Formats: sequence, C-alpha cells, structure tokens
Amino acid sequence: MNKEEILKRLNSFNINTLMETLEIEFVDVGEDYVTAKMPVNSRVHQPYGILHGGATAALAETVGSLASAYFLKDKNKIVKGIDLNINHLKSKKEGFVFGTARPVHKGRTTHLWEIKIVDEDENLISICKLTNIILDKK
Repeated sequence: MNKEEILKRLNSFNINTLMETLEIEFVDVGEDYVTAKMPVNSRVHQPYGILHGGATAALAETVGSLASAYFLKDKNKIVKGIDLNINHLKSKKEGFVFGTARPVHKGRTTHLWEIKIVDEDENLISICKLTNIILDKK
C-alpha cells in the first residue's frame, strides 16, 4: 500500500468514535512515526477559550495507540493504553495542532511512545509519554 492508501485506512477507524467528534485526522506515517492533526476551535476549548488539556490528551493517546497497532501488524493482538503522562507547555486558541508519536520502546508486551504536540509553526504545545500494553484478542 502507498502512503495515501495507508492513511485512508487508518482514518477509517475514526468513524463513529471520539476521534471523529474531535475531528482528529491521521496525516502522515513513516518508518517509525505516525502523525495526526486536530483543529483548535470552540469544540475543543476550555472555558478560557484555549485548547482543553483533555482534548490534547485525547489526540496524544489516539496517535500513540494507533502507532502501536499499526507497527505491531498482528491482527491477533489488541492495544490498550495503560499510562499517559502529558505536560502542557503553551496554550493555543485557534488553528491546528499536530501530534507525532515516535517509539521509545517497542517490546513484546509493552510499547512506550513519546508524542510531541506542535502547532502549525512547530511551537511545542505539549509533550507526552504513552505506555501501551499488547494483549491477545479474545
């Protein structure tokens, strides 16, 4: 599959989910990373009119969990997030944020991802660590 076909397939998993509600879209995939974007607008604002940390966390967990599943390439396994740590460094009122997950560790039963959330100008908005557990499908 070429990159366009891969992204179309990855985005098909968003239908009727939180990712669709937040308008999260996978926009790039490479040898060791996955990137998704999310619009920043009133749908993801907190009461002060800036990006809600929970929406940022949802973007981080989405891209990190999908990265585990994509790079695992084992249909007999499922991925579940077991720990998410996120530091919010800069606020954002409008535009887009992009989350890129890169592996720190990809073991047989756990994966650790670093996810950087940046805006259109590459300003670092948040930095995250996500630990996923790899389980057998039942």
